[in-house]
Amino acid sequence: MAGEQPAHHPRTGIVVITRNRRTSLLGTLDRLAALPERPPVVVVDNGSTDGTADAVRARHPAVHLLTPGRNLAAAGRTYGAAALSTPYVAFSDDDSWWTPGALDRAADVLDMHPRLGLVSAATLVGPDARPDPLNEALRNSPLGQEPDLPGRSVLGFLACAAVVRRTAFLEVGGFHPLLGIGGEEQLLAIDLDTHGWGVAHCPGVVARHAPDGTPRPGRVARMRRNELLTAWLRRPLRQALAQTVRLALDSRDDPQARLALADAARRLPAALARRRRVPGRVERRIRLLETSS
Repeated sequence: MAGEQPAHHPRTGIVVITRNRRTSLLGTLDRLAALPERPPVVVVDNGSTDGTADAVRARHPAVHLLTPGRNLAAAGRTYGAAALSTPYVAFSDDDSWWTPGALDRAADVLDMHPRLGLVSAATLVGPDARPDPLNEALRNSPLGQEPDLPGRSVLGFLACAAVVRRTAFLEVGGFHPLLGIGGEEQLLAIDLDTHGWGVAHCPGVVARHAPDGTPRPGRVARMRRNELLTAWLRRPLRQALAQTVRLALDSRDDPQARLALADAARRLPAALARRRRVPGRVERRIRLLETSS
């Protein structure tokens, strides 16, 4: 019929995880709602007690709100991705969003590179849009660029600046539920690589991040804990033992290392039950990154 608008079929949906950050989340949702790509948005409320769910329903009724009733942490992204039907899924935190056109650029790249499982975007931080220091490290990844991928291969990224091929992401199990928040990205990148999916840095895709500067107690400990758990989950026994010894030595005079070691010990039985050693090809890539840092 004349005058009808063509149907809109977005290729990329967005999953946002949040917990007790209502004001920041609502600002992020305002920005996502203004994107020209008009992406469907899923919010996973990880057990907020500050009225987050009611505020989202009132201000953004088009958002698909999931309330699992507990804190799924990073695994909430997996829960949210399963609720989408778009071929690609972008992740945002409650203090991050995507620049206009970024989602279409990511979808174009994923369309053109069928082995690409994850796009690691460039991140601009704060009101003055400073480049995140990680951008340079990703841009100079020693893993180089494979001929069928659009950028340098990486085994790390920022979750709030990543776009995944939904089928690849769900195939490998998404973000591991054992790790929670803090350095959880490395294990996902390793699992994608192990299954033959490419993980590439694409600086033409840009995300914005506006952290409020509030201290995050225990973050360093969680990062070190997850580094060790990742080793026990995927790496050869010798490497896992060596990392355990290093953390134990550091714990003698570092309170954060002591916290990390104690927490890792509590989770170790679960990690061992889920241990799947990576193939030699992937372990060599991990070692190359370690020796180059």
